[in-house]
Amino acid sequence: MRHRKRLGAAAIALASIGVLAVGVGPASANTSDGWIRGYDQWTDDFNDEGPLSLWEHPDSNATCMWQRILYAEGATLNNGSKFELPDIDGHFGSRTDQATKSLQRRWGLDDDGIVGPDTLNRAIKQPGDIFRGMYKQSGSTAAGATLHLGYVGKDHSEPFRRNTEGKYLFLDRQSTWRQAGYDYHTCQDVN
Repeated sequence: MRHRKRLGAAAIALASIGVLAVGVGPASANTSDGWIRGYDQWTDDFNDEGPLSLWEHPDSNATCMWQRILYAEGATLNNGSKFELPDIDGHFGSRTDQATKSLQRRWGLDDDGIVGPDTLNRAIKQPGDIFRGMYKQSGSTAAGATLHLGYVGKDHSEPFRRNTEGKYLFLDRQSTWRQAGYDYHTCQDVN
């Protein structure tokens, strides 16, 4: 009898673990999908993106896309110098971390150096920001259509696209369109 109770308790425990495993989904549909991706109205595309940081997706095209925004914004490093074009390498190292924290402070966000939905959403043109942030240039938000976006930062402007699959693209330093993926890194300098 005692043996049956133990087996019964073990079966219940295993069933509970199975239910928990099925019930727990990915923290971010897009991160688990592997791409910075959006659908329909582009202004909410970043709600489930990230994180990017020194520890999460540090070598990726998603990091490269974020670095394009840091460059456009003229984000500063601890020594006061700006995040520049040569810093765009898809590696979330100390320079990207410093520039991210600096930009987060400027934007009035928690300066934790983690690029998640709050930080990415701040890159979208905000009400009252007449000339700053990401904005729609042309194209359609309909499924299967290409959307052309622009980004106007404090120092520079950058082009972005959302392709027919909803994946975000950016230009690398060689003016080649790259997809913003979390799990691969093709945007480094190819001199």
